[in-house]
Amino acid sequence: MDFLLDPDHCYPALLARDARFDGQWFVGVTSTGVYCRPICRVRTPRRENCRFFPSATLAEAARFRPCLKCRPELAPAARPWSTMDAAEVLAREAARWLDECAPEEASLPALAARLGVSERHVRRVFTAVHGVAPLQYLQTRRLLLAKQLLTDTRLPIAEVALAAGFSSLRRFNAAFQEHYRLSPTALRKGGAEAEGARPERAAETTELRLDLRPPLLGTELLRFLAARAVPGVEQVDVAGLSLARSVRLTRAGQHDLLGWVALHLSPDGAERPQVRVSLSPSLWPAIATLMPRLRRWLDLDADPQAIAAALGETLGPAAEGLRLPGSLDRFELAIRAVLGQQVTVAAARTLATRLIARFGEPLPEAADAPPGVTHAFPTPATLAAATVDEIATLGMPGRRAQALIDLARHWPTLAFAQGRGTVEDAIAELAALPGLGPWTAHYMLMRGWSWPDAFLPGDVVLKQCLEQRAGQPLRPRELVAAAEHFAPYRSYAVLQLWREAALKPRKGTTP
Repeated sequence: MDFLLDPDHCYPALLARDARFDGQWFVGVTSTGVYCRPICRVRTPRRENCRFFPSATLAEAARFRPCLKCRPELAPAARPWSTMDAAEVLAREAARWLDECAPEEASLPALAARLGVSERHVRRVFTAVHGVAPLQYLQTRRLLLAKQLLTDTRLPIAEVALAAGFSSLRRFNAAFQEHYRLSPTALRKGGAEAEGARPERAAETTELRLDLRPPLLGTELLRFLAARAVPGVEQVDVAGLSLARSVRLTRAGQHDLLGWVALHLSPDGAERPQVRVSLSPSLWPAIATLMPRLRRWLDLDADPQAIAAALGETLGPAAEGLRLPGSLDRFELAIRAVLGQQVTVAAARTLATRLIARFGEPLPEAADAPPGVTHAFPTPATLAAATVDEIATLGMPGRRAQALIDLARHWPTLAFAQGRGTVEDAIAELAALPGLGPWTAHYMLMRGWSWPDAFLPGDVVLKQCLEQRAGQPLRPRELVAAAEHFAPYRSYAVLQLWREAALKPRKGTTP
C-alpha cells in the first residue's frame, strides 16, 4: 500500500512504547490480524510481521481488526497544523465535518454541498489525502465509536447502534461481522475481559474514557476555565480536578438537546493521563456529535512534545503539557468574547452571569444535573430577538448591546459558526461585524476553532511580556516578528505568557 509508513522509523518507537506517537500511527500485525496503538502492552510482535499505518481507517481497510487491549478507538487524533495546499485543506475540513456532524446528516451529497464542490471532486481529493473514500472513513469512525460504547458502557446494543450512526440493528450487526469478524455481543464480552471488568460494573452506563498524549497540565487547564466559569452554566473544581457544565446540541429540523456533561482529569504528572466523562441521559443519542467536541474543548489531541519544541527553550519546559481550552458552543464563546472587551475577566463573568439569568434556558428537573449547573446558554434566536435596552440594562453600553444583537442575527450565515473556510476569511468576516475588532476575532478563532497559531493583535499583556524578554520597547512590526518565533503554536505561547503575567502584578486584562 502506498500509505504504509517506514518500519525503520516506526518499529523502534513500538519497542519503546513511546506515547509521543500514540494516535500518529497504528501497527497491524499480520500473524494475528489485529492492529494496535504504539503504546500497546502486549508482547511486541516481530518486525517482519508489522505493517505501520498512519490512521485506523487505513488499518481497517487492510482488513486488520482493532485490539481489545489497547483499544485504538481511544487514541488521540492526529491533528497536523502546517502549510497545506488547497486539496489537503479540503480533505482535512471534510474529515473534520464527518467527525462532528450528526449521524443522520452524514452523506456524500451533504459533504459535497457543505464544501461547495462536486461529489466526484471531494471523493477524489479525500481518497488522495486519507487513503480511503469518505464513506469508508465514516464507517470506521462509526465502528470505533460503537466499539467504545460497547466496552465502556452497558447501553443496550440497539441504542449503541443508533448512537454510533447506524440506521438499523441489522446493518450494525452485519458491519461488525464483516469488519471485526465477531458480533457486538462477543466484542462487549471480550472487551470486558480485556479490561478486567468486575461483575458489579454491569449496571454502569454513564462513563466514558478519553485518552491523550502525556503530559497533561490539568490544573492549569482548569484554572483557566475556572477564572471564566459562569455560575449556572459551569462548575469547575480545580482541587478536585473536575468540571461540569450544561450542553445544548442543535439539530437540523429537530428540537435542541439539553443536558450536562461532567469530566474528571488525571493528576498532573500521571504516566498515562486520561479523562473520565459522565453525561446526562438526554445526550447519549448524540454521543457521536459530542465526543469530538469534548476532545477539542480540552485539547486532548494536542502533541505536547511538538508544541514544546516549537516554543523552544524560552517557553518550552514550563509550557509542556499546556492545553488550549476550546469551546463546546461557539456562539456562547463569541458572545462572551464580546462581553469581555475592554473589561476584566471578573467583570466579563459578571455580565455573562446576568445575561444567562435574563435570557438563559433552565435545564429540565429530570436532567438531574450536577450542583451548580442549572441553565443552558441562550440561543442566537433568543438574543437576536432582544432589544438594546433589555441587554444594556445588564450593565453595558448600548453599542456593546447592539453588537451582541448584530452578532446573533448574523450567526446562521457566519463561516466561523459553521466551521468552514480558512482562518483568514473567518477573521475578516468577524472583524467586519459592528463592535468586533481584530483582537476579538482572533480570540474567537483561537478558542472556537482551536486554532493553535493565533497571536492576538494589540494585547497589552503579550506586549509587556515580549518587551520584558527583549529588554526594550517593541514596535508593532517587531512584536509580530518576536511572536513568529513560536509558530505554528503561537496560541500556546499566548496562554503561557498570560499564565506568567498572572503570577505578578500587571497592567491590562485578557478576557
